[in-house]
Amino acid sequence: MFDDNTPFFSTLEDGAPEFDQRALVDAYSHAVATVADSVGPAVVRVQSGTPGRRGGGLGSGVVIANDGLVLTNSHMVAGARRVRVGSTEAGDREAEVIGDDPATDLALLRVELPRGAATATLGDSKMLKRGHLVVAIGNPLGFESTITAGIVSALGRSLRAQSGHLIDDVIQTDVALNPGNSGGALVAASGQVVGINTAMIAGAQGLAFAVSSNTAGFVIGEFIAHARVRRAHLGIAAQTVPLPRRVALAIHSGANAVRIGEVQPGSAAEQAGLRVGDIMVALDDVVVAGADDLIRLLGADRIGRSVEVSLIRDGRLVTRSVTAQERPPTALRR
Repeated sequence: MFDDNTPFFSTLEDGAPEFDQRALVDAYSHAVATVADSVGPAVVRVQSGTPGRRGGGLGSGVVIANDGLVLTNSHMVAGARRVRVGSTEAGDREAEVIGDDPATDLALLRVELPRGAATATLGDSKMLKRGHLVVAIGNPLGFESTITAGIVSALGRSLRAQSGHLIDDVIQTDVALNPGNSGGALVAASGQVVGINTAMIAGAQGLAFAVSSNTAGFVIGEFIAHARVRRAHLGIAAQTVPLPRRVALAIHSGANAVRIGEVQPGSAAEQAGLRVGDIMVALDDVVVAGADDLIRLLGADRIGRSVEVSLIRDGRLVTRSVTAQERPPTALRR
């Protein structure tokens, strides 16, 4: 957005630099206005169910391909197979949900758009730094094509999705978000989408969150290849429990572990001899310090693979081999 000739500073007679505040304000305004003009037309309205009722409502989405692919939040889709997508260019149209992943709060839609409809480009969220300018574009409270601007205040946050899963690599900003911004674009000064706005903290000032574009890129690839994000599971219900300090030191583990509260019949865990009451402390020699760690470790790369599970059972450390299975997909509503 800026070139080397942008005059942020001028020089006094004695040679000392003088800060040119007007030039900086003009550059900031130019950056925000350019983002709004270039990306704003690619942000659409998404409606699922009845606004005001639990599940679905009115939010936003981002057109990311000229064949009508629209990225939005999973909680906006609310398990539906079809939603309504609207924009100034295309009017109001029905869209098909081709992928829905509550664990990352992302969903992918396909809608018929007019030729030449505006699209946005996903950028590399790893290039972001704290203090970078970002612009949110969405439909807060039904006010379409609204923009707000702020900075990246933290990176690498974890945020719990409505499904209960932790979303990793979440971007924290001080951009003002309101209901209806969900699913909209978080855009860097370069004009590339670096996040999908997902949540704000009720009653808090200057705390808003977006799922990173790199997470979105992975999820989109899974949707296109498999119509879902594949994950492995062992067939257990688990809860995080504290470990006695002497036990943690003895086995070189963390302060917490995972207690198996249920073993599903016919599951990989049952076949491997895992039991209710076993305390899981590691998976493939990686410390499991909580249920979230276990979910994170059981990615698609472990489907069909034998994993080594380290357990505390009857006061002894034992190891069991479990062949991880693919987690069944969540059924969508018609």
